[in-house]
Amino acid sequence: MSKELEAFLEYLSVIKALSSKSVQAYKSDLVSIEEELKKPLISLETHTLLAHLAKFTNKRTLNRKFSAVNAFFDFCYKQQFSKQHSKIKFAKIPKLLPKFLSFEEIQRGLELIDTSSWIGKRDYALILFLYATGTRISECLAVTREDIDGEWLKVRHAKGEKERMVPIAPIAKKALDIYLMESPFEKNFLWINYQGNTLSRISAYKITQKYLGVSPHVLRHSYATSLITGGADLRVVQELLGHASLLTTQIYTHIQKQHLKETVEVYHPIGTEDELF
Repeated sequence: MSKELEAFLEYLSVIKALSSKSVQAYKSDLVSIEEELKKPLISLETHTLLAHLAKFTNKRTLNRKFSAVNAFFDFCYKQQFSKQHSKIKFAKIPKLLPKFLSFEEIQRGLELIDTSSWIGKRDYALILFLYATGTRISECLAVTREDIDGEWLKVRHAKGEKERMVPIAPIAKKALDIYLMESPFEKNFLWINYQGNTLSRISAYKITQKYLGVSPHVLRHSYATSLITGGADLRVVQELLGHASLLTTQIYTHIQKQHLKETVEVYHPIGTEDELF
């Protein structure tokens, strides 16, 4: 390890007071470059660094390594070890939109469920409940009978311990009532496995994966997307989802824009026309 790199790691640990885990992450990324290229990092040219880092195709991994390299060179510049600031630019990571299902896709999944047994009725009710309330899976599995008041749900176990009231769509409430009447167990928690114990997150994941091919959280995204594309106010959706910040909810506006664009392309006579008349 070069003396400049040793000084940088000591700076991170002592002056910046980073955790040992963070310092180790920097060390791992930077030492590996020196070892593979068999030269001190400070002596490497930009084109050599880029050629070495080009083998990493994952953009998040690449940006992490870029960040470590740039932090090192900034440190060296300030310490007058080098005349150059950061060497390389970040690769732009595209903002990923949440995956979601349309109601038609959810309906097709529900049609696959054999509701002749109480377990089937539970699976049917669970999927509808998640889509109808937008609850996180941890919130959903924590719901008790006392949390249901008519067609309203009190979400007690939300992030930050903040309670919120969420309406339950009539069809979801009906499916829930049928499941609870058929269930052989009189338990306080709503979602029960075949042994009478509270349904686990893994079991809930298996249910949504089996019939919809997605995780339970995708149903939360689907709930939000359905509201936003339907014209719901962003702040109301924020309250329904229990987001502390409106910024978290705003990602769904990108989905709304995409939906509007697709609508124009499909239904407007020149929606996809790119040739001048």
